Amino acid sequence: MILYESLTPPTLGRGVSYTDGSIRAGSHRTNKVAITHYTRGITMKKTTVTLLMSFMLVISILLASGCSKQTSSSGQASEQSKKEKIKIAALKGPTGMGMVKLIEENKDSYDISLFDSPDQIISKVVNGEVDGAAVPSNLAPILYNKTKGAVQIVGINTLGVLYIVENGNTIKDIKDLKGKTIYSSGKGGTPEFVLNYILEKNGLDPDKDVKIEYKADHSNLAAAVASKEVKIAVLPEPFVTTTQMKDTDLQVSIDLTKEWEKASEGKNQLVMGTLVFRKDFIDKRGNDLDEFLSKYKNSVDFVNSSKEEAGKLIEKNGIIPKAKVAEMAIPKCNIVFISAKDGKESLDKFYSVLNENDPKSIGGKMPDEKFYYKGTEKSN
Repeated sequence: MILYESLTPPTLGRGVSYTDGSIRAGSHRTNKVAITHYTRGITMKKTTVTLLMSFMLVISILLASGCSKQTSSSGQASEQSKKEKIKIAALKGPTGMGMVKLIEENKDSYDISLFDSPDQIISKVVNGEVDGAAVPSNLAPILYNKTKGAVQIVGINTLGVLYIVENGNTIKDIKDLKGKTIYSSGKGGTPEFVLNYILEKNGLDPDKDVKIEYKADHSNLAAAVASKEVKIAVLPEPFVTTTQMKDTDLQVSIDLTKEWEKASEGKNQLVMGTLVFRKDFIDKRGNDLDEFLSKYKNSVDFVNSSKEEAGKLIEKNGIIPKAKVAEMAIPKCNIVFISAKDGKESLDKFYSVLNENDPKSIGGKMPDEKFYYKGTEKSN
């Protein structure tokens, strides 16, 4: 190649032998031509070397740029792949119903599992198997106290949904429950403490004046009521509606939300369901949580405003077996989304009532300020 050719100058014109035997030096013209050719050769070779080096430099820059972009793209892709789905546990009731649009439209971002009983959720929250969970309102401070602050409440998702139903027509007032056997579900849950509080405020001792029996979960209790095995029960929506579809004689005797308001003299809202998240998740992915909460609120708004369409999604996702039943139940389910920041006053009052009535109902003591999630700086 031209890069390796010798740049040794040509030998100048040698002497030429003439007929007289003398030798004369090469002509000036011959030497001049040789030097000119030599100079041109050097110039061409230098130009070629310069061009080739420039070309190689351009190629190097392009390759470096390409690698940089590839590294950047691969870094972004890697970052995306590292962002795991948010794992959430919810119950087959109003909380699951309120999340149905989230469940349907965000399968790549959220892994939402539905359960029949709060007992199935507690260990998953404590052990970090899920990032967040929809739980009965009294269970939120229990988890907070049990985990020594490793859980925060991020919102309220359900208000009053409890009713006393009966196979018959004998219960007109709370005092009519005296001497009766009442069935409820989820011992240690919000329904138990709400019922006890209302009974006491109406002069009845829950341990002496009535007999309270418990079923494992709302579904089991609803089935027992529908089969007339149980005569009087405390049931939440949507289970009241689903049971009435099977047993048309079933009567709704008492609205416990109204009784709660009477007992608390209108100063206290009955909060039935809440949403909690683990603190370690909040610290790492606070912005992702705020995005989830925004989508959750949109899902709740959709369910309350588009009942027919929501009913179909509720059936599709196995929350309630029939879309029509879900559609009928939605207006009675009190499905809401109130941030912990906005709902703090209601929660404080509600927990104060439970604490005065039975401290163990909220884990032994009132939760402190750190219990309430206030949002990231960006969301405030």
